[in-house]
Amino acid sequence: MSAFVALDGVSHTYGARGGSTGGTLAVDGLSISVNTGEFVAVVGPSGCGKSTLMKLATGLQFPFKGTVRIAGNVIDRPVKIAGMAFQAPTLLPWRTTLDNLLLPLEIVEPHRQEIRRRKADYVARAEKLLASVGLNGMGSKFPWELSGGMQQRTSLCRALIHEPQLLMLDEPFAALDAFTREELWCVIRDLHAARRITVILVTHDLREAVFLADRVFVMSQRPGRILVERPIELPRPRDLDIVYTPEFSEIVHELRGHIVRARQ
Repeated sequence: MSAFVALDGVSHTYGARGGSTGGTLAVDGLSISVNTGEFVAVVGPSGCGKSTLMKLATGLQFPFKGTVRIAGNVIDRPVKIAGMAFQAPTLLPWRTTLDNLLLPLEIVEPHRQEIRRRKADYVARAEKLLASVGLNGMGSKFPWELSGGMQQRTSLCRALIHEPQLLMLDEPFAALDAFTREELWCVIRDLHAARRITVILVTHDLREAVFLADRVFVMSQRPGRILVERPIELPRPRDLDIVYTPEFSEIVHELRGHIVRARQ
């Protein structure tokens, strides 16, 4: 497999003028490589730069040192081939579930030019996505009529509606109860298996990281860099029962140990 996402020796500062002087150094010498179709998770202490990594990899921020490449291209503008989902679903309350899904298509080219002419095709794509995450027939509902888990499923569909090659997940399940969270682990597991999309997940939940990822990266305290790269060799497809096995628990405890040491 070839590297689809590559951050090489990246350093980034917030609050600085003209580059690296002053401000807060968020990441320093950060290097990470993600293969095409791979699912990786990034974990680490609070404030270590996990969300900064997400912004750098999607062209929402730019480093003062090092390079960021997506699909072999150096990034100097926001990445159009990426979809993003966050901890808060951020659905527009005055739009139905279906219209919330279609929103990126009204913004991102070439769909922006096509959506009026091919509205029925795009609606069919949105309804198919909703059905794939268990929201069949919910397109006419408004966000306030959906549970938290349903809203997050909608957010995942919105991130995928323009068929991105890269999916960035920034703690998307953190605000949900344990049972709903585990249900959505299985939803994203199945979406990844079906689409073979490249996924980067930022999470504080080590069980979530081990269940979903092919590799887990552990970051240091700020300024963040990669301390550990841990392949997850548990067989796929993974059912929820695997989280109760000794092999699974051993990996979780190993990662927890790395984070404890990173905080010292």
